[in-house]
Amino acid sequence: MPRRPNYDRDDLIERARDLFWQHGWAGTSLKDLEAALQMKPGSFYAAFGSKDALFELALDKYASDGAARLGALAAKLGPLQALQQFPAHVITNDDAPAKACMLSKTYLELQARNHPLARKADKNLTKMEAQFAALFAQAQAQGDIGKMHDPQKLARKYQSDLLGLRVTAERNKADAISIADDLAADVKRLSETA
Repeated sequence: MPRRPNYDRDDLIERARDLFWQHGWAGTSLKDLEAALQMKPGSFYAAFGSKDALFELALDKYASDGAARLGALAAKLGPLQALQQFPAHVITNDDAPAKACMLSKTYLELQARNHPLARKADKNLTKMEAQFAALFAQAQAQGDIGKMHDPQKLARKYQSDLLGLRVTAERNKADAISIADDLAADVKRLSETA
């Protein structure tokens, strides 16, 4: 009978996510992962198979955690208020190892190599955009924004602005906070045309 592993797989994936998020795919070596996860090479390969397999798990963890945070914010505040507060929420999270989005960082790093992980990052970015569109559509259905707005188009612009904001936050937190306030005001203004 095989021995049961004596580690918390979710914790290891979370630690790997933070390392990959901070240093990227190329900037994170197997030795870095083994040290951060406190695993020997044999245990690492038995648990995850490869660096790419672990990176994919880390990307999925990043995406699902972000979707859950936004979903919880929407459940608490409603869709429009959640969209207003989310920009400030992501750039002021002091527990995050980086301010820039891990999905966009991965896509930019790996798409020129035609690496499968770039396609995985792109799929997760598309899901994120769909979540934003769903929240704009909910706000529209509730009468919080006017019918003349296209939720999909709003979501694309919102995601683009949010990704740019997160890069700015890497460079200058004070500027990013001011821009996050502007993004919140832009979303709030949508309610003025309801």
